[in-house]
Amino acid sequence: MNWFLSLVVFALVWWTVLFCVLPVGVRPDPQGDIEAGGWRGAPTRPMLGRKLLWTTAISVVIWAGIYAFVESGVVSFRDEWLAIPDR
Repeated sequence: MNWFLSLVVFALVWWTVLFCVLPVGVRPDPQGDIEAGGWRGAPTRPMLGRKLLWTTAISVVIWAGIYAFVESGVVSFRDEWLAIPDR
């Protein structure tokens, strides 16, 4: 896997993990602060910094697993039945 493909895979994994981590620990504000522009149900403390750190940590672990799987050669698109035909 070259560096560009590794970067693309990491970005895809990172965004997927972010959307999985975002709802964790969210407590909605039942009243909503109309003067501040808040809506009822908006999170009181979203803790985005922590969620971004957790997202990055989880993504690195998942990406490392994907990288190891691809580099191991268990599945290859260059030989056997998954081979891309020559033109």
